[in-house]
Amino acid sequence: MANSQLGANVNTGPTTVVTSGFESLRQTNEHNAEYWRARDLQPMLGYTQWRRFEQAIERAVASCEASGNKPENHFAGAGKMVDLGSGSQRSVEDYHLSRFACYLIAQNGDSRKPEIAQAQQYFALQTRRQELSDQALADAERIELRKQTAGEFRALSGAAQDAGVQSKMFGVFHDAGYKGLYGGLGRDAIKQRKAIPEKDNLLDRMNATELAANQFRMTQARDKLARGVSGQAQAIQTHEQVGKEVRDAIKRIGGTLPENISPAEHIKEVEKRIKKATPKLTLSEREASGLLGGKEKS
Repeated sequence: MANSQLGANVNTGPTTVVTSGFESLRQTNEHNAEYWRARDLQPMLGYTQWRRFEQAIERAVASCEASGNKPENHFAGAGKMVDLGSGSQRSVEDYHLSRFACYLIAQNGDSRKPEIAQAQQYFALQTRRQELSDQALADAERIELRKQTAGEFRALSGAAQDAGVQSKMFGVFHDAGYKGLYGGLGRDAIKQRKAIPEKDNLLDRMNATELAANQFRMTQARDKLARGVSGQAQAIQTHEQVGKEVRDAIKRIGGTLPENISPAEHIKEVEKRIKKATPKLTLSEREASGLLGGKEKS
């Protein structure tokens, strides 16, 4: 199914899968430990027959034991009352499952089912987040800021054109913003001060802090141009003034002035490192969190 419950209300594709479905079924027991009911999880994972789903659970239990984790901490038997057509109820077999158990069921489910494939990807992403080191998180933040700054640069260029800046003067216009923010230093002077090769894009050698300062400069300059600045000379002057005001704000809060920030590793190297860092599809007992609030049975 393209619109499975696991990815309900998510239209951005399987890579963004899902908190709305799986996480919405999460419950809490008397030990304040989270758990999921197998009967609730069954349709979400594409199983119409309980018998087939229970086979996946049995394989997951075996995997749990083989990994050195105690199955009873993750697969607790619990009856569930279901409504019958006559209006009465009866108890059916069910399980209370830890997050680790749900992960193992997804790993041991029928991979031909789109819902299982989605669930496997979801847990892979969750596991990946747990494994991210501080450096990896910083890398991800910097890559995102670099993308945003590239977008702001294009948007600012468009605003400058609308204000009357000719294309042959775009270099002067953008340099004015740098000069305001960097205490009179233009792009080439900044590169020289920081020993950045001429071939490198200056933005590619900025760390997250420096990128954020420049993104703020660009955003504010674009907004100010849109509020009625007209003419090439005025637009260039406005950009430099905005840069100066951002610089003054950095001074007031005691931040490091951008020309004093060391050049960062080239952004392409950061992107390569992120791509090579593949997630491990394993969880430790501590990460798994059992049905006893993280405590094992004695």
